[in-house]
Amino acid sequence: MEPFFSEKHHAVKRLVRAFCEREIAPIAKDIDAQARFPWEVVDKMGPLGFFGIQVPSSLGGAQMDTVSYAIVVEELSRVCAGLGLAVSVHNSVCVYPLLTFGNDEQRQRLVPPLARGEKIGAFCLTEPNAGSDASAIEATAIDQGDHYLVNANKVFVTNGAVADTCLMFVRTDPAAGRKGISVLVAQRGTPGFITGELEDLSGMRCNPVSSIRLVDCAIPKENLLGRQGMGLAIGLTALDTGRLGIAAQAVGIAQAALEEAVRYANQRRQFGVLIGKHQAVGSMIADMATQVEAARLLVLRASWLKDNGAPFTKESAMAKLFASETASIVADMAVQIHGGYGFSKSYPVERYYRDARVTRIYEGTSEIHRMVIARCVSG
Repeated sequence: MEPFFSEKHHAVKRLVRAFCEREIAPIAKDIDAQARFPWEVVDKMGPLGFFGIQVPSSLGGAQMDTVSYAIVVEELSRVCAGLGLAVSVHNSVCVYPLLTFGNDEQRQRLVPPLARGEKIGAFCLTEPNAGSDASAIEATAIDQGDHYLVNANKVFVTNGAVADTCLMFVRTDPAAGRKGISVLVAQRGTPGFITGELEDLSGMRCNPVSSIRLVDCAIPKENLLGRQGMGLAIGLTALDTGRLGIAAQAVGIAQAALEEAVRYANQRRQFGVLIGKHQAVGSMIADMATQVEAARLLVLRASWLKDNGAPFTKESAMAKLFASETASIVADMAVQIHGGYGFSKSYPVERYYRDARVTRIYEGTSEIHRMVIARCVSG
């Protein structure tokens, strides 16, 4: 880990961990049970730069690098994966595309309130009939001169119920196939912007995942991101960075599960000794620790490559694939070490077990990431 860390990175880690232990840990269990987005904590995260991690200071951001972004998301997710998800999606697949593809006017108008945490961002790609196959989206945007008339039904939108600024993937040219998809910035409060009911999720329960529908919604032309027809290119670029966030989130969940397993193994006695002294349990902990460290290194390496301007598509896919698989494996082993108690909501490993599972699905399934990696390796 040290080759990727400067003293600045250590300082970021200390700051975020202290905040999480002080502000989030005491409520993490309750907000999961209540499926409640903790605005009282989120409002404190904005001034610390959590919502503008890589945004230039001139636009109200913290102006940090990708390694710092991975650290922030991991530390948040170690305590509350749902908040780690909120910060990851906001930064990586909403703010980052606005910075990368937006024009000066769009950046000046849209980014500062997002960077300060005054507005929350979302990425609206998935539809009932379009998920892994992004080219199958059915949302339409009809050119009306100075605006587009948009009709869309987006599902499983992370941050959906609280999002103010949504990157909406739509068809601006139905006859152009994959090249007919564009990205429009839809904003809450616009007539026809409708938020659906919250999804009753198994894990990540404090994140307000919902559907978002646009019904005859007029979106001004100045909210077209990039050029018309650039939608899939923008989406793929955003998802490269988004994968790093979800990979870091998965590492945070796995780290939390490992720590709880070690703590329990050093307290629980069976056959007259602490269970951590039994070879079977000790071997499990050794495997868990090794996999967590390997996953973290993959995330940091991909983040470092991005910070240094090198290609990182393959590396981010590897990091996301391995870290998400690791989170599920390590959380499962933590439950096993706890025995019957691991299946009880009285112990946090039950929550980590539920939270870990979805990291293999969103921001690209494990199967899609294997396809990406194979394509990059095989040429």
